[in-house]
Amino acid sequence: MKDIRSKRLEWNRRYALKTIGSSAIAGLSLFSSARAIAYPLFSRYPFQLGIASGEPTPDGFVIWTRLAPDPFEIGYGMPAAPVEVTWQVSSDERMQEIVASGEAIARPELGHAVHVEVAGLEPNRPYWYRFASGRERSGVGRSRTTPAIGQPIERVRFAVAGCQNYEDGYYTAHRYLSDEDADFVFCYGDYIYEYRGRRIRNSREGPTEIVRSHVGQEIYSIEDYRRRYAQYKMDVDLQAAHASAPWFVVWDDHEIDNNWVTDRDQDETPLSAFRLRQQMAMQAYYEHMPLRASSMPLGNSMQIFRQARYGDLIDLNLLDTRQYRTNQPCDDGWGVVCDGIYDRGAQVLGPTQERWLREKLGRSESHWQVLAQQVMMMDLDRMPGPERTENLDSWAGYRTPRTRMLETIRDLQLDSVIVLTGDEHQNYAGELHIDGKRPEARPLATEFVATSISSRGDGEDQSPQTAAIQAENECLKWFNSQRGYVMCDVTRDRWMTEFKTLDRVTQKGGQLRTRKRMAVEHGAPGSLAEI
Repeated sequence: MKDIRSKRLEWNRRYALKTIGSSAIAGLSLFSSARAIAYPLFSRYPFQLGIASGEPTPDGFVIWTRLAPDPFEIGYGMPAAPVEVTWQVSSDERMQEIVASGEAIARPELGHAVHVEVAGLEPNRPYWYRFASGRERSGVGRSRTTPAIGQPIERVRFAVAGCQNYEDGYYTAHRYLSDEDADFVFCYGDYIYEYRGRRIRNSREGPTEIVRSHVGQEIYSIEDYRRRYAQYKMDVDLQAAHASAPWFVVWDDHEIDNNWVTDRDQDETPLSAFRLRQQMAMQAYYEHMPLRASSMPLGNSMQIFRQARYGDLIDLNLLDTRQYRTNQPCDDGWGVVCDGIYDRGAQVLGPTQERWLREKLGRSESHWQVLAQQVMMMDLDRMPGPERTENLDSWAGYRTPRTRMLETIRDLQLDSVIVLTGDEHQNYAGELHIDGKRPEARPLATEFVATSISSRGDGEDQSPQTAAIQAENECLKWFNSQRGYVMCDVTRDRWMTEFKTLDRVTQKGGQLRTRKRMAVEHGAPGSLAEI
């Protein structure tokens, strides 16, 4: 009788949780002197936001999920208590050969998100993973470790994606990306947009109906941001892309507010108020991304610049061009430039990140050095005609730090630097000179700009306006204005970028094609050409 009672108590300890009045979860709670852990019985599926992996290293990666049975409700269907989640990593996709497993605690302080830093795995090979909580089990995701540091590597193939405004289109591109068998995905930012929900969008073409609306108003609080991430992450095509490969993520502006820099927005919000908004947004960003604990925010600051290395082939330097940047010059306008773009005290990366990057570049022994970042480094004259215009929210609006960055590449005698960029909602391929209007005989680096997943709707193949811009900018070699993503196929001798575009995103069923392949030879930054 005693043994039966012990078994029953153990069953309750493992599988029940405290009744909290939620329609999605019920049971009992275990309290100990150390902590209270809820062992759940869910009446709705708790893994509705999917699973993800990221931050791969030679011996592991981060696996992520967040429990949210009712993502849009107050409390999102979870108790105000820690909840146990188990996880498994397997060497086969059927999850038969378990090589690592354990328990994690989903805590209410972090929205019941889980970040497991898996270690002890073999380098340069795929693994599969899943989670369970109570009687519920997640789907299976695929991740991959990086090669050993300095290991000779012949090839890396990865995706570049971002700018996925939910209201502007469907995530068809993510579904195609999930089939690419990528070694990793670099997400350059604008993972969510902070705008309030709308039914009609006013554009140059006139009023157009929103494809699918945001839930709620513009987001400010931690619960606002959580609901917005939940709405994006419940998209099954985005879930498929996350489950297909490990991601390296950085933010741009819309994860917090349009065109923010340092601790200010563009609406003259009092600093104390905007810092609170940053704090909420940064916590929500961490809660929903497969990041390590080293990136957990402290107040309104968060460490996201870092480096990943792929054997002896690629040094991937992930940069933050928002958090340490001085305010945009010329009132952040789009028009004729002012003297502010030549401000000698201007910053894009900030002194600490800039020193860190110079040291990483100076010590690099890899074949390719990559600057994986957010805003365009090409200084394009954006308006045909005699007057010069710039995108002042890009590096072009910050002439001093831009020149300093390119001079670093020149002084270190680096001849195989690739800059990967987003933000523009267009595809670009071009070359970097200290002054793009007066290019030297040989460029210092090559820049590939990836278009948006959905932002700005369907787009067009080549807009007449951008064609006129290309005619006035010798450094710009090719452009396209459709939606999609980029695939980078990198060998020791050549960097090839494939621009993948969709014919439509405002309707489901868009068709993908490889619109252009552009390549540059190792050690020859002036060799950018179509192949």
